[in-house]
Amino acid sequence: MITLEGVSKRYIKHWIFKDISYKFLAGQSYAILGANGSGKSTLLRVIGSMLSPSKGTITYPYINKNISTDTIYKHLTYCAPGMDIIEEMTLFEFFNFHFKFKKNINNIAINDLIDICQLDHAKNQLIRDYSSGMRQRVKLAQAFFSESSLILLDEPCTNLDNAGITLYQSWLSNYGNIHDRITIIASNDEREYSSIPIENIITVSQYK
Repeated sequence: MITLEGVSKRYIKHWIFKDISYKFLAGQSYAILGANGSGKSTLLRVIGSMLSPSKGTITYPYINKNISTDTIYKHLTYCAPGMDIIEEMTLFEFFNFHFKFKKNINNIAINDLIDICQLDHAKNQLIRDYSSGMRQRVKLAQAFFSESSLILLDEPCTNLDNAGITLYQSWLSNYGNIHDRITIIASNDEREYSSIPIENIITVSQYK
């Protein structure tokens, strides 16, 4: 579970959002919606302890104890448009390197994962030579297929073509809540959250 109590964020004197209280429950997917500039990406990073709230508290209760904000990164994976991956590696090398730090779910072999990504034809190419859509598939794969209790996705369909969007939607359906993990999506694109129940959708508006 993740519990937000009165969470607020500001930069200098400008409040991005104020007094958000919410509980995210294990085994469910959620969407944070809002127009550009509304603070949904900032809220996502606050939830993941990448940014500290200006006010309020976030707790991560887990089996009769709380995970500290300093160690929550061990339990989550993240994908965002501006996130860097190691482009000087081939795809095979990158996955091999990444899964030394985070276990892959269900012990999926790297070659099998590359097939799931539909990138077998490019597994020996340097990632820097990939298209933006191919790189986005790699970013999403490291998020979905790592052993994590929390997935944070910021505009996950960025740069994806129709085939990539279909692939993302299947991963969200099949792996978004595997092993009781929580998936939270920051989005303004219905294709990214269309399968999420209406009661699990949070809308943020730019604070004035």
